[in-house]
Amino acid sequence: MGKTRITHTPPEALFRRPLPVWKRSMDIVGSLVALALFSPILIGVAIFIRATSPGRILFRQERIGYLGRKFMMVKFRTMSEGGSQAVHKEHVLSLIREDSDSSPNARGCEMEKLNNDSRIIRGGHFFRKAHFDELPQLFNVLRGEMSLVGPRPPIGYEVQAYDQWQTARLDAVPGMTGLWQVNGKNQTTFREMVRLDIRYARDRSIWLDTVILLQTCLLVVNQALGRHEESGPKREQVPREA
Repeated sequence: MGKTRITHTPPEALFRRPLPVWKRSMDIVGSLVALALFSPILIGVAIFIRATSPGRILFRQERIGYLGRKFMMVKFRTMSEGGSQAVHKEHVLSLIREDSDSSPNARGCEMEKLNNDSRIIRGGHFFRKAHFDELPQLFNVLRGEMSLVGPRPPIGYEVQAYDQWQTARLDAVPGMTGLWQVNGKNQTTFREMVRLDIRYARDRSIWLDTVILLQTCLLVVNQALGRHEESGPKREQVPREA
């Protein structure tokens, strides 16, 4: 008789909800429609970067996805080729450390971007403000590495700095937009962002995804037109699943 193969499943994995069919279907259809609609912008941004900045058009970076799986996320390059990531790394880690359970004086700074970074190329500020730099991630969605809606995929060194409970945000497929983006975004602290991501992982539904996508479209249009700051609407405007 053959030997029985024994596999060890982490206890917390037994409580994870399986990915629903509707979510993957929405991702495939939505990303294909978005690629068709935004193809002129994709082509235009690619040509602009090629013409104005030496180097690659796309920026690839290893990110941590669903259940800790690694993948290569793509986006349009908005910084000078070969620039050091040390400043960004220290900025992100400081936000995490200042809001950590182990920090005796945890005060939680707001999640502000380094928009005054001198490495940003010509046109890069606008591409970021209009979120054009993130459009290539639609290909990540098609490949199943990302979703249209979910927590933003962290970098490896970010996950290493997480408190244990914060790793629960990896229980959802990372997304191009999410509950955090439409509930304060850069007005929130790191801890608040993680709580919103965990809430989404537990409460996800086709209704919640639809509301988040609609609110994201409104936010992007308003940001591109300069109608308000990137921080978005006040918190808790997205309804929870009943």
